[in-house]
Amino acid sequence: MERTISATEARIHFGELMREVIENREPVIVERDGKPHIVVISVEEYERLKCARQREGWEEALNRAVRLSARIRERRGGEPLPPPEEVIREMREERDEQILGLR
Repeated sequence: MERTISATEARIHFGELMREVIENREPVIVERDGKPHIVVISVEEYERLKCARQREGWEEALNRAVRLSARIRERRGGEPLPPPEEVIREMREERDEQILGLR
């Protein structure tokens, strides 16, 4: 169970606080003026949280790509996508037309 201590207590007993967090594998909430301000966690827990956040970012990007793919297929009515080189050629032609239109 996580424990809550004051900022003063954390400052005075910081070495003990570090040992407790590592040994008990429990976070400690540090309060100031009765309000929680920070949480002390082990480096091991911090690394685990970082990896989880990165994984969530990757999974969300993949989910967005899948949703976008479904919308594109729906809009095209089942018609297959053109080859990438054709799309690139068309984009270049449009760009060239826009550039020539600026002159």
